[in-house]
Amino acid sequence: MLAALSLVPLSAQESEPAQYPSSATDADRYGPIVSNLSFEPLGPGDLVYVAVGNCQEISRSYRVSLSGTLTLPLLKEPIQVSGKLPSEIDKDVERQLRDQKILVDPVVSVAVMEYRSRLVNVVGAVKLPTSFQALGNTRLLDAISKAQGLGPDAGPEILVLRKGELEPLHIQAKALMSSGDPALNVELHGGEEVRVPEAPKIYVMGNVKTPGIYPMNDPDGCTVLKALALSQGLLPYSQKTAYVYRVVPGAPKRQQILVAVNDILKKHTDDFQLQANDILYVPDSSFKRNGANVLDRISGFGSSIGVESVVFGHL
Repeated sequence: MLAALSLVPLSAQESEPAQYPSSATDADRYGPIVSNLSFEPLGPGDLVYVAVGNCQEISRSYRVSLSGTLTLPLLKEPIQVSGKLPSEIDKDVERQLRDQKILVDPVVSVAVMEYRSRLVNVVGAVKLPTSFQALGNTRLLDAISKAQGLGPDAGPEILVLRKGELEPLHIQAKALMSSGDPALNVELHGGEEVRVPEAPKIYVMGNVKTPGIYPMNDPDGCTVLKALALSQGLLPYSQKTAYVYRVVPGAPKRQQILVAVNDILKKHTDDFQLQANDILYVPDSSFKRNGANVLDRISGFGSSIGVESVVFGHL
């Protein structure tokens, strides 16, 4: 039922031109693909082409207003189109033209040229924050894919905030990526914000191979053993105990917690659970290091004595 748009001069008319600029160039660009965009309900900001047989006054492109209406020439009142399919709007326009005695037997076709009402925003710890229109069967994984995947600092959860709802959906990122569960891979209809919060951080310092700041992106949290694995393990001459410095709400200083690292490594005691912003500090054992240095010197001295004895014994 779609009219051949290329045969009709396209001059864009807007229901609210101050809010949504459109032009004949837009119509020319989207004209060849309008048949692919006619299966989603309309909303504010969408651009449509209304073709009315033998009525050039109405046949042109229109932008849906912020209130979800189209204002057409010759009609007394705007037509409510938000939430309706183009095929439904056809019938509404035909009925108005008949009821207002503008045309006896109008033939109307409505085609979508551009969607703007189905916007999905993807923000936070993704590789490329983006916005796109949720057309067809769009799901959460599609949104993550359009953002080129999760960033290295992504936390364990993905939040989906729907328009009109106060509380977001909490989706476990690891479960979403590893399963095809449709309950996790939720459908997106437009108006959602997909937010990937950054993972909370822990700080590993002291006598470890790679001190640094590490994200806690495991849904099970982080422990001392995991922190040591992230920092590639202990260096020689580490003390048997380490310290965790933890922020306590309302306290002027961090709480200092003694952790028996050696016992944890030997499985003599349970692993210690770390919290966001904890500092794990592994001290160097100066006593062990000094003792090893003394042994090295004694060993070197003994070797030199042995060589001298052999040399002088042959003189």
